Amino acid sequence: MLKKRELIDPFNRKISYVRVSVTDRCDFRCSYCMPEKMQFLPKKDVLSLEELNQIAAAFISLGVEKIRVTGGEPLVRKEILNFFEKTGTYLETGHLKELTITTNGSQLERYAEQLFEFGVRRVNVSLDTLDAEKFKVLTRFGRLQNVIKGIMKAKEVGLKIKINFVALKKINETELFDMLNWCDRNGLDLTFIEVMPLGNFKAEHRLSHYWSLMDLQNDIKSRFTLKAIDESSGGPAKYFRVQETGQKIGFITPLSHNFCGTCNRVRITCTGELHMCLGQKNKTDLREIVRSYPGDIEAIKIQIEKAILQKPQSHSFSYQHNKVTGQLNRYMSHTGG
Repeated sequence: MLKKRELIDPFNRKISYVRVSVTDRCDFRCSYCMPEKMQFLPKKDVLSLEELNQIAAAFISLGVEKIRVTGGEPLVRKEILNFFEKTGTYLETGHLKELTITTNGSQLERYAEQLFEFGVRRVNVSLDTLDAEKFKVLTRFGRLQNVIKGIMKAKEVGLKIKINFVALKKINETELFDMLNWCDRNGLDLTFIEVMPLGNFKAEHRLSHYWSLMDLQNDIKSRFTLKAIDESSGGPAKYFRVQETGQKIGFITPLSHNFCGTCNRVRITCTGELHMCLGQKNKTDLREIVRSYPGDIEAIKIQIEKAILQKPQSHSFSYQHNKVTGQLNRYMSHTGG
């Protein structure tokens, strides 16, 4: 049986949530996420699924209770179900409370049943528009119909679905109420997310599409009554209930309302970089440890514990005063969503 130790950062925050990126590759090229001609990582630099499983095991034995699998698009990773099957065994023993995934939904129809079989119960699907033509332009390669089919299949097998809607001024701001109504009709939770200054994009481009969720929330309040609810999914979202419909919606506001004070998460890239903060440059290399001491979970744990002591208090993203500050050239597809 695993003996748990706790991960406490310098600001007395318990780290109980890890996002594990299994690939930087994706079958979409969403315009706010990556360039159309993306330069992906050499395969030799990417950790094997076995190596990722070892890192996950190390975190679980250090008290992590939730693991979210991300990418890129995690379901395009060859034999990805092996990761879910092996890590899912910790759900059965009670060492892990939740194993979940964020996906663009393109492969969800194919994998939904097996994800449920291996213990996944909740899935986040990134969906920023319900307009098929706009979806094609925004994702460059995606087909909205395939994503909708995947969502409905996931619902059918018993997975709870939350839609992640990145708020993009001048792109999807006219679809706010369409998305709210569609999610309500289909029994889907919905979370709005502010676009963050990540990736090699011009600052002016980011600023022109930044839609503050404080403004978005006020737009919703023009038609509906929102009541804050004391509920958490283990992440940064603040949740509200739409009193007129009973619908639950969330807001992730890293810029308009910094949530760093309660941060309980870190990220592992598919190359084994441990990022203590999405919005800072400090990181620790776990790949060297994993490959130098194969199978040595204790060596990984020691490296993780050292890294957590370097976790910063907050990120430095900002769109204030009509300027972008804190922008990082690291693409979200590399870090993991």
